[in-house]
Amino acid sequence: MNNQKVNLILFLLFLSFQSFAQDDEGEYITFNDRKNVVHGVYVGLTMAYGEIKGEDTYIGGIKVAYVANQQFEVGFEGKFLYSEQNIFNTTNNLNEDLFAAYAGFHLEPIFFSKSRVNLSFPLFIGGGAVGYIDGDAVRRDEDINIDEDDVDPVFVLEPGMSALFNISRYVQLEAGIKYRFSSKIELTNSPINRINGFSAGIGIKLGIFNMGRNRYKKQLD
Repeated sequence: MNNQKVNLILFLLFLSFQSFAQDDEGEYITFNDRKNVVHGVYVGLTMAYGEIKGEDTYIGGIKVAYVANQQFEVGFEGKFLYSEQNIFNTTNNLNEDLFAAYAGFHLEPIFFSKSRVNLSFPLFIGGGAVGYIDGDAVRRDEDINIDEDDVDPVFVLEPGMSALFNISRYVQLEAGIKYRFSSKIELTNSPINRINGFSAGIGIKLGIFNMGRNRYKKQLD
């Protein structure tokens, strides 16, 4: 008697499951979009330290980028460079430091993107202006006027290598090294011809690095 009850319960459960499955098939279609591109966007802040002609050089940057499938970034980046050259200019009797501001394209292929730590090779291509500024006035936090004759256009190419640390879906940290190539500086009496040099830095990216999700069912209208 007990076996008959158990069998009856199992039979009713089987019929219920079959009925639910048929209803489910009537309302949904099944598919897999795991091969679709996963999109992401972020805003990043970076800071780095390096040297130009053996003198301390500081670089800060901000970038906005699109991330395709967590494997490639493309975006726009702006940077500011300040180098404590302390060069005495006999023309104006000032101790001058070097500065540069430039912006351009940010490209970055990413490897091991599914791991907690990724390897990437960022590349910056852009241009801006480079010149000299009164270093003593900067240190005294005084207002500074920059004349057009004090700056010169510059083209910058900056490849690098970085480690990316995936903290969460919304936060990523980066640390790496870069080498900066620049066009020749053509300022009068400038002892520095180019702003080439290594730099090491860290950064943080804030955004959404995985806006897609794998879906297996879609409800029909």
